[in-house]
Amino acid sequence: MKIERGSGNVFLDIGFSPEDAEPAAALRLDVENRAVREAQRHDPNQAARALGVTQPRLNALLKGKIDQFSLDSLVNMLGRVGMRVEMKVKKAA
Repeated sequence: MKIERGSGNVFLDIGFSPEDAEPAAALRLDVENRAVREAQRHDPNQAARALGVTQPRLNALLKGKIDQFSLDSLVNMLGRVGMRVEMKVKKAA
């Protein structure tokens, strides 16, 4: 089995076109927005704890450095604040 390093976008890595990979970008923005709201409601340490990340990781997220986060970590952060991610795969037209 050959192991390759991913691009950071699981949708592109499994063969989706850049247009079809857009849901990942939307998810990243959603996590970033929710992190900002969580940080505004709590002090930074509480917000980081709620999202399950360290304070420096929360700061990176709040600064828009979203490319530093895997899709898995973003989904996990959403789960920690009561959100569920659903993904649909459809046959190409």
